[in-house]
Amino acid sequence: MSDKKYYSREEFEDFRKASVAAMIDDEVLQRESLNVLVQADHHNWIHQTNWFGEPILNLPQDMFALQEIIFRTRPEFIIEVGMAWGGSLLFYSTLLESLGGGKIIGIDLYIPEDLKQRLAAHGKLSRRITLINGSSIDPNTITQIQSIIGNSHHVMVILDSFHTHDHVLKELRLYSPFVRKNNYLVCCDTIVEYIPVQAHRPRPWGPGNSPKTAVDQFIRENGRFIIDRHISDKLLFTCNPGGYLKCVD
Repeated sequence: MSDKKYYSREEFEDFRKASVAAMIDDEVLQRESLNVLVQADHHNWIHQTNWFGEPILNLPQDMFALQEIIFRTRPEFIIEVGMAWGGSLLFYSTLLESLGGGKIIGIDLYIPEDLKQRLAAHGKLSRRITLINGSSIDPNTITQIQSIIGNSHHVMVILDSFHTHDHVLKELRLYSPFVRKNNYLVCCDTIVEYIPVQAHRPRPWGPGNSPKTAVDQFIRENGRFIIDRHISDKLLFTCNPGGYLKCVD
């Protein structure tokens, strides 16, 4: 007779939670996992994932975390600020096609014509995607978004554009009103706060001037959101530690 433990679904959830708590308390593991991210960044690790042929500039762990949020909250609209090569737009559109929902709104300063053509070549998935070519903090951009989502109470926002403190804080303030109770505002690349300035990839942001510092200030001044640490704590490898914000009011 096997001595193997067979869990109920509820027992397995308790087991998983205990495992995450132990993983977070493992200081050596946490330090080594951060070092892997730092070293792998020299080889552009986060650029190596595709969805439906288009690059996603994010770790698979974070994309699965976003999938988990989308499955649980069932947003009608997903707004992504900083769409890059559009792979993430196709990823969200695939999920909404399966789960039901409205549109994916992709915003970027630069959207090349060949990318528009590729994103338009996916039938039902393409019809869910609306592109806005412009600055995320331009009032005209905000007006266009409002005209698309109307009075929806089920909107998810993902911020992944220019990562300086001031710019991200402006985005948090501008986009947070779109997000209602039990929905999420995700601030990407909070990991910047924990990574030393990299000579191979000079940027106008870094420790002390990052999405994480913007989130910290935003949480202090806005009582509607909390940091959902349950999400990022279990990922081990994540670009968004402390960046998964849940609206609670």
